[in-house]
Amino acid sequence: MSVLGYLGPDGTFSKQAAVLCAKDGQELKEYPTIASAVKAVDRGDIDVCIVPIENSLNGSVSETLDILAFDSNVYITGEYVLKITQNLVVRPGTKKEDIKVIMSHPQALGQSAKMLENEFCGVELKAVSSTAYAAKAVSEGDKTIAAIAPVSAAELYGLEILYPSCNDGDNNFTRFAVIEKERNMHVTDRDKSSIVFSTEHTPGSLYRAIGLLGAQNINLLKIEARPMKNELGKYVFFIDIEGNLDDAKGYFALDEIKSKSLFYKFLGSYACNENLT
Repeated sequence: MSVLGYLGPDGTFSKQAAVLCAKDGQELKEYPTIASAVKAVDRGDIDVCIVPIENSLNGSVSETLDILAFDSNVYITGEYVLKITQNLVVRPGTKKEDIKVIMSHPQALGQSAKMLENEFCGVELKAVSSTAYAAKAVSEGDKTIAAIAPVSAAELYGLEILYPSCNDGDNNFTRFAVIEKERNMHVTDRDKSSIVFSTEHTPGSLYRAIGLLGAQNINLLKIEARPMKNELGKYVFFIDIEGNLDDAKGYFALDEIKSKSLFYKFLGSYACNENLT
């Protein structure tokens, strides 16, 4: 039986995404961190996992980017977009003035930054592995602890919603990446490809690498830098482009970038932006 891993525990947005995109008969298995889910795929313990990779309000999920770049040999084979609504949840009967600590995943805290600054300035913010883990901790604690979490987590752990829809704006969407051990070989007319690479630390090196895409009339969808981890001031660059590696233009351009890179990793070609309801 095929197994689909996700960031647990029950009540996370990752669980919601996993349920919505799971194939018939596919077993779901929770993992305590994003890295542990991806590494389970890398080891062959499970067939596939789905992990958050980017949010429209708070940007990329650094843990996902880092595990894909440096600590695994897997591919992105698909992506799904899920509407996100964060809520400040508490034990029943808790008042605003009771709260001393607010817990959640770093992404959820970032997505709710304006509310936290305006309503809870000076309250301790504590980052944990997931929104549902934070909700579970609140249910097991006292009234001094609150969490930023989905409605599903509040319902699951018997919590009240003190501040509904507390994210910074209505345009709050998270892109989830489907991760598998083998690359996706299915080509569609709405594919994109992802790579991560580094260049020489010399004037114009990144410009020349990116210029190869323009020379082939390939649209650059995203570029983002992350630290190399081994030396201060050294970076890798994640880019997404329109098209599939099996397209002649895409293959040539990415092969040219690879030839000019100190570090290069192809992360996959896959259909983009499949919305989950």
